[in-house]
Amino acid sequence: MTVAIANPPLLAVEGLSVTFRTRAGDVKALERVSFAVGRGETIAIVGESGSGKSVTAQAVMGILDPAGRVAAGRIGFGGMDLLQATQRELADMRGRELAMIFQNPRGALNPIRTVGDRIADVLARHENLKGPAARARAMEMLALVKITDPKRRLDAYPFELSGGMCQRVMIALALACRPALLIADEPTTALDVTTQAAIMDLVGELGCSRG
Repeated sequence: MTVAIANPPLLAVEGLSVTFRTRAGDVKALERVSFAVGRGETIAIVGESGSGKSVTAQAVMGILDPAGRVAAGRIGFGGMDLLQATQRELADMRGRELAMIFQNPRGALNPIRTVGDRIADVLARHENLKGPAARARAMEMLALVKITDPKRRLDAYPFELSGGMCQRVMIALALACRPALLIADEPTTALDVTTQAAIMDLVGELGCSRG
């Protein structure tokens, strides 16, 4: 007999194990990690530095370091096993269905692309928005994350912005295509306490508005 699940989770990580290849042999980074995230739900993964939080996020996104590999487990997302998806399928999903806010926004943003162009790149790939339409949406996203004077900031480069501003740009970039799942990998690590609180409040507000 088959039992139907009324509300299956949006993300279901089951028995995930990840190893990294080193000169001394394989090193276990994750071992049998399991959790689930429902639609509109927020969960937190807590652990000390080096415990595997970022590796878990990278495995879900399909962006593990070349030395890393998933040794066991399943990552179910919207009825599909991400571990069985091709690189092209994952690339099509990243930014559109699932997105990530990285720890280091300056490292994640392209230093030779303006903020507006970077957001427009994602919109062009996933929503076929180009030219003035993409620029208008990019400005809307910057305003949404409470960046002052968003029209002027569209033409700014990452090095011209503060750490807090770059993190807000990362949030705008991650939410540009309204993904079903947003992963925030310690998004406030390098920020001062006041900015940390503002960023966390912002992520919470935006999550509720899209839940």
